Amino acid sequence: MEYEILYMEEKKAAGLAARTNNTSPDMGAVIGGLWQRFYGEGIYEMIPGKVNDKALGIYSEYSEDEKGDYTITVACETDGNGELPEGTLVTVIPAGKYARFIVKGDLHEAVAQFWQQLWDMDLPRTYVCDYEEYQNSDMEQAEIHMYIGVK
Repeated sequence: MEYEILYMEEKKAAGLAARTNNTSPDMGAVIGGLWQRFYGEGIYEMIPGKVNDKALGIYSEYSEDEKGDYTITVACETDGNGELPEGTLVTVIPAGKYARFIVKGDLHEAVAQFWQQLWDMDLPRTYVCDYEEYQNSDMEQAEIHMYIGVK
C-alpha cells in the first residue's frame, strides 16, 4: 500500500467514544453503534464550531496489555467553542508524524480491507493515535484518508 509521511498539527474533535478491542465479539456493534448514534440522533448536526464537514474515526488510548483495548471516537473536527451536546466529549488528535493512506471504494469493504492490510505491514507505528478522515458521505464511492501515527 502506498502512503506518504506528513507532519500534522494538533486537532480538536468532538463526538462519542467507547472502549473496545479487535478481538471482542461485539467490536463491530460498538463501532457501528457509535456511528449510528452520531448521525441517527443528530449529534453531528448539534456539534458547534465544526471546521469542515468531514467525519472522523479516531483510535487512541491503546492499552499496553495483551487485551489490546483502545478508545474509538466518532467525531468531527471543531474549534472547541460552544456548548457540546449531552454525552459528547472533546478529544485531541496530537500533532506529530503520520503515514497517510488514501482509500477509495465501498465504505465498509475499503475500510475493513485497509485495516487488514495495515496489520500485515512493517510500519513503525506509535500506537498513540490513528484516525480516519471521511472526505465524502458516498457509501459506495467513499474516499477516506487514513492517518497512522508513526515514529
